[in-house]
Amino acid sequence: MALKIQPLSDRVVVEPQAAETKTASGIYIPDSAKEKPQQGTVVAVGKGKKDHEMTVAVGDTVLYGKYAGNELKLDGKDYLIMREDDILAII
Repeated sequence: MALKIQPLSDRVVVEPQAAETKTASGIYIPDSAKEKPQQGTVVAVGKGKKDHEMTVAVGDTVLYGKYAGNELKLDGKDYLIMREDDILAII
């Protein structure tokens, strides 16, 4: 199913990975103590600006800042919409 949103300019829509629910040693993490994910998959990319070509593409796994982007709920799923400058790296 295609995403029904097209970001403008240098914006990117990212689907964040699910937060860890269990530590490596097997301890379950309560909802109140879960870390906000900083990794996700790009699901939509804007066309860029006249002097800035987009580097990321749909399907890339990216790292972004802890407080980057704006939360967006679409068709029951959570997404983040952010500027490409908020993305730190492509994995």
